[in-house]
Amino acid sequence: MSIRVHSWSKNYISVVSVNSVAKKKSEILVWPGGKLDFSAGCLVMGILNVTPDSFSDGGDFLDIEKAVQRGIEMEKQGAAIIDIGAESTRPGSKAVASDEQIKRAISVINKLAAKIKIPISIDSKDYEVTKAAVDAGASIINDISSLADERTAKLAAEKKLPVVLMHIQNDPETMQKEPHYEDVVREVLDYLLAKAKAAEKAGIEKEKIFIDPGIGFGKTLEHNIMLLKNIRVFVESGYRVLLGTSRKKFIGTLTGKDNPKDRIFGTAATVALAAASGVSIVRVHDVAEMVDVVKVGNVFAR
Repeated sequence: MSIRVHSWSKNYISVVSVNSVAKKKSEILVWPGGKLDFSAGCLVMGILNVTPDSFSDGGDFLDIEKAVQRGIEMEKQGAAIIDIGAESTRPGSKAVASDEQIKRAISVINKLAAKIKIPISIDSKDYEVTKAAVDAGASIINDISSLADERTAKLAAEKKLPVVLMHIQNDPETMQKEPHYEDVVREVLDYLLAKAKAAEKAGIEKEKIFIDPGIGFGKTLEHNIMLLKNIRVFVESGYRVLLGTSRKKFIGTLTGKDNPKDRIFGTAATVALAAASGVSIVRVHDVAEMVDVVKVGNVFAR
């Protein structure tokens, strides 16, 4: 199938063709330790950062019991997945040692896994952290490095776990220092397809691979907008898509909201677009509100 993608910048307009094989995905994804039902459309992943410095909710859930209660609350609000992160990846952030991440996250995962029925994902590019999280009860790997550490790919294959592969230009510390693309849609898609094929080669089933264009990770405002305008290209790629726009800086730029927690309505617009475009999962902070947005957006994806 040929998909025509219209991409543009201030200086040029280009049209590229993307060839993909249209293969209907099963509506229900099942693996050891988890299940996701996509029969109604897009699902909501709730963000639970156990960090002191994340851009939006840093410090909110450092207390273990408070974090566990937030996870339970998000399940009640309609989240299909709880995504736990112990290292901020905001622009300019520095890497956090494995033992510190494990200290922050593992007790939360242990306790939360015993109290909720929905799957827990670990948001980490660190193999040691990921391994500890999986041992504690996490059953999805959300890796901004797209399985750069081969041990993580091997772990996912052995445990038969779903993985999220994200695009990033450079690393969190340097990614927003003059990001540049000749054609952002084409380049991000090519990167993700190559990473997805590598994951399959490592033994991870195609049905369990999600691709994430990495909104805000080494992208300007114009890059983010172009990716969102062309999000269907990623949906048509043959892989399920996860999209994370929640409370991000580009929404603040568009709306004039400096405080990330004031960007709920701007976030809702992007979530509605995602659901209506066939995105499989949206990763959000404001679960209750975005569950409602997704319920409406899903109607227009049918």
